[in-house]
Amino acid sequence: MAKKRKRAADAAAEAGAAEKPDDSAPARPERTLFGFKEPPAPAPDAEPASAAVSPAAPLFRNKEKVLVTCSRRITFRYRHLMQDMVSLLPHAKKDSKVESKQSKGAALNELVELRNCSSCLFFECRKQKDLYLWMVKSPGGPSVKFLVNAVHTMEELKLTGNHLKGSRPLLTFSTNFDEQPHWKLVKEMLTQVFATPKDHRKAKPFHDHVFVFSIVDGHVWFRNYQISVPHNEIDKVDKGGLDKMTLIEVGPRFCLNPIKIFAGSFGGPTLYENPYYISPNQIRALEKRKKAGKYAKKVKAKVRRKMHEMENTLEPDEFADMWKGED
Repeated sequence: MAKKRKRAADAAAEAGAAEKPDDSAPARPERTLFGFKEPPAPAPDAEPASAAVSPAAPLFRNKEKVLVTCSRRITFRYRHLMQDMVSLLPHAKKDSKVESKQSKGAALNELVELRNCSSCLFFECRKQKDLYLWMVKSPGGPSVKFLVNAVHTMEELKLTGNHLKGSRPLLTFSTNFDEQPHWKLVKEMLTQVFATPKDHRKAKPFHDHVFVFSIVDGHVWFRNYQISVPHNEIDKVDKGGLDKMTLIEVGPRFCLNPIKIFAGSFGGPTLYENPYYISPNQIRALEKRKKAGKYAKKVKAKVRRKMHEMENTLEPDEFADMWKGED
C-alpha cells in the first residue's frame, strides 16, 4: 500500500510553529530601594555576549539559617539568654525544647534538616546549674562544645545602649584568634553563625551595632555595642569620621570556655581538647572538701582538748565543801 500524504493544513501548521518567534516577556530588571535598576550599557569595544567563550560565574548567595533551641529543665536566666540571642540574630529559628540524652545528636540533626537550617545553637543545662553551648554545622560538622560562664542578660543589665532589631552587625575579633589552628576554626564558625546574611528578608540593610569577640585567659568573651552617631546638623559626621562615633554597650554578656572540638555534627572524632578545662563538678567537689576539712579540724581540736584534760587533771580543792553544812 502507498503511504498517505500529509494534509496541507497540517504541514502549514508545523511550518508556522517552527518559524514562530519567541513572544515571552523580557527579563525584568533588578529591583532596589530606589526603583528598578537598569542594566549597564555595554562598552563600545566589548565583545558581544555570543562571542564570550566562558560562561558567567554564578553569584554566591548566603542562605545561612541558625536553629536555636535548648534542653528541658533550663533555668530562667539561661532561657532569657537564649531569647536574647534569638532577638539579635534575624536569621535564627526557634524550636521546642529537646531532651538532653545520649541520643540528642541524632534528634537535633533531624530537627535541623526539617527546619531547613545549616547551623545550630543548642543550650544544654545540667543540674540546673551548668550551661553548655553546642555550636554545630549540620550535617557534616564540625561542632564545638563550650561551657558558658559569667552570664548577664539584657533585662538584668539594663544598659543605656539600644539598636534597631534586625540590623546587620559588624563582627570584630581580637588578633590572637589567628595564632593557633583551633582558634581559627572557632573564629570561622562564629563568623558563619553570627553574621547576618545579606538581603535577608528579616534583616535591615544597614549596620548600627557591633559584636566583639575577644580571647582572654583562654576564654571567648562576647560583648554587644551600639554604634552611636550624632544626628545634629552641626555635629554631622563626615565619611570616615570615626572620632565622633561612640560605642554604648547593649548586652547580653557571656563567656565561652571551649571544651572540645569534634569533626562531626554533635560528635565524631575529637579534633581538639582543652587541657586546662576543669569541669564544674570537680570545682564543687574541691569546695566541699575544703568545707569538710574545716569540720575535721574542729573535731580534732575537741579530741585534743579532751586528751589534754585527761592528762592534766586538776587536784581536789580543800575548800570545795566548806559551806555545804551551813544551810
